[in-house]
Formats: sequence, C-alpha cells, structure tokens
Amino acid sequence: MKEIEYEYIEEDLSNKSSLLLQYNPIYQKVPVLVHNGRPIIESVVILQYIDETWKHNPIFPDDPYEKAETLFWAKFGDDKLLASLWSAFIKQGKEKEEAITEAVENIKIIEGLLNGKNFFGGEKIGFLDFCLGWICNLVSVLDDITGLKTIDEEQFPLLSAWMKNFSTSPITKDTWPPRDRLVSRLLYVRDAVLSTDAS
Repeated sequence: MKEIEYEYIEEDLSNKSSLLLQYNPIYQKVPVLVHNGRPIIESVVILQYIDETWKHNPIFPDDPYEKAETLFWAKFGDDKLLASLWSAFIKQGKEKEEAITEAVENIKIIEGLLNGKNFFGGEKIGFLDFCLGWICNLVSVLDDITGLKTIDEEQFPLLSAWMKNFSTSPITKDTWPPRDRLVSRLLYVRDAVLSTDAS
C-alpha cells in the first residue's frame, strides 16, 4: 500500500536466528522491522512507525480522537479477541465453553464497528484493518482444527463480508502465510501448552 521496497526475512521460531535475538532480545519474537539499522518491534508499533515515516497513502485517521479510538480497538483485538479465541482453542471442558462464549461476545463487538462500512477504516483499508487482519486467516484455521464455526456468515454478515474483502484485496491477497504451515505451527503450540498444563 505504501509502495516501499523492503527485504522480507523468514524466521524459524523453533530455531531463532542470531539476527532475531540481536534485534529483539526482550521478546525474541516476530515481527521486527529494521529501518536504518534500528529495530521496531510489535505489529501495532510497526504499523504506526511506517505510517509516520512514509506519509504518502496514510492508513491512520487524521483526527486525533479517531486515531486514539483506532489504537484502542487494535489493543482490544490483541488483548481481548485474540486471547479469547486462543483460550477457546486450547481449553478443555467447561473452560472451553466459557472461552467460546467470551470469544463470540468479542466478535459481536468487532462486528458492530463495521456498521455501514466495508472496512474498519471506512471505504478503504486502514490501520485497524491491518491490525485485525489476522482474523481472516487464523479464525478459519482454528475452526478447521477444532471443528467449530466461530464466525458464521449468517450470525456475523458484516465481519464475514469484511474478511472476504480484506483477504482478497490486491494489497493483501498475496501476503498470507502458507495454510499448512500455520496449521502445523498452531497444533505444535497447542500440544506444547496442553502437555505443560497436564504436568
């Protein structure tokens, strides 16, 4: 969208490179953007840095209140929505049912943000669309693994339409990670969490 040239480096998180450990020694995870030799860490921070550094084709709203509100919903996506979906994926029994209920309530809140809009940013893709873009890929993978149908088109028509619009946009359609690798990674992490909980 910004039409910036960049080099993409794939990272094997089961065998972290010295480069990753050098640029992100605290969290030791991706993504990391390195610009002018300096690392910028965490997705939301990276997006904000990109938008403020390369000002053409802005993705943030101009209005300070709208900008603050966008950051709030990005945090909600990470802290509440993603956390509840992950709990529904790894929990068992009654805890799983409670996590599913919480996830559905959080999805309803996100659905409400799209009222009358094609994208969270309005008629074009914006900052919050990128922050919540993981929904398009991750939710369907989690559903396939668990047999659930978390975002049903009938129950969540606006979010379903957004998922289709965002994932098939020329800006995003060629950037999704390979599905089979995502499935195997999620199963690996879930099994590791379950075996830790069992011991």
